Amino acid sequence: MGLTVSQLNIYPVKGLKGISLEASAATPRGLAHDRRFMVVEPDGRFLSQRELPAMATIWTEIAGAELLLAAPDAGEVAVPLEPVRGESLEVEVWDSRCAALAPSPEADRWLSEALGRPCRLAWMPESTRRESKPRRAGPGHLVGFADGYAFLVISEASLEALNARLAHPVPMDRFRPNVVVRGGDPFTEDAWGDFTVGEAALRMAKPCGRCQVTTTDQSTGEVTGPEPLATLSAWRMSPEFGAMFGMNAVTVRPGAVRVGDAVVPAATSA
Repeated sequence: MGLTVSQLNIYPVKGLKGISLEASAATPRGLAHDRRFMVVEPDGRFLSQRELPAMATIWTEIAGAELLLAAPDAGEVAVPLEPVRGESLEVEVWDSRCAALAPSPEADRWLSEALGRPCRLAWMPESTRRESKPRRAGPGHLVGFADGYAFLVISEASLEALNARLAHPVPMDRFRPNVVVRGGDPFTEDAWGDFTVGEAALRMAKPCGRCQVTTTDQSTGEVTGPEPLATLSAWRMSPEFGAMFGMNAVTVRPGAVRVGDAVVPAATSA
C-alpha cells in the first residue's frame, strides 16, 4: 500500500491547541499559519507547555482574517491573523533571537489572566528571517516559532509500534505533528531524505528529540505520568537527539497539500 497523508495539523500559537485541516499550503516556513504566533514572557522569552501544561487547554480557531483564542471560563479574544501593526519587540526561542510584533494589548491581558502569569502574544512578520540550523537542514531554510524546523512528520505505524509497548496507549496529538502519514512500516519516515507531499517537496533534517510535553494530556492540560517519554527514553534514545519520535523536515518546494495526497520518498519516485 502506498503512503498517504492522513492528518494535517497547524498550531497557530506555539504551545496552544492545534487545528486539524483537510488542506493547507506548505510554505517556506511550514504549513500556512503554523506557529507564527508565540506566547512570551514580558522580556520576550518564549513560554511552552514544558513549564505551563495549561497552555494545552487554550483553543485556537481561524475565522476569516482573525485568530480566535478561547479557554474554559475565560471567554475568547480575537487578533488579526496577519497583523499589520503592533509594538516591536525582540523574542527568544531557544538559542535564537528575532524580531516580532506584539499586536494586541487586549490579547496580552487575556492570556495573562488565562495562564495566571504575565505574558504577551508575539507574531512573526514576513520581514523576520529565522532559519533552521544549516548543519542539519542546509542553508537558507526558514522556520516560524517552531522549536527549530518547519515540519514534524510522523507515521501512524510508528505510533502503533509505540502504543504496543505502553500499558495505556496515547493519541497522536501527544506529539503535535504537522503531517501524519498512513502506510508503510514503523519508523519508515526515519530513512527518508527528500520526499513529496501533494504538490510540495520536503526534506528530512533530523530526528525529533522528545521532551516532557509528550506526558501532557492535550485535552485536559494534565501531566499523566512518565509515559510515553519513559518508554521512548529506554527504547529509542540517541546520545545526540535524545528520545526520538518523528522527523523534523524543511521545505524544498512550496505547494498545496491535502489529506489523502500521496507521500513519495525520493528513492521510490522513479
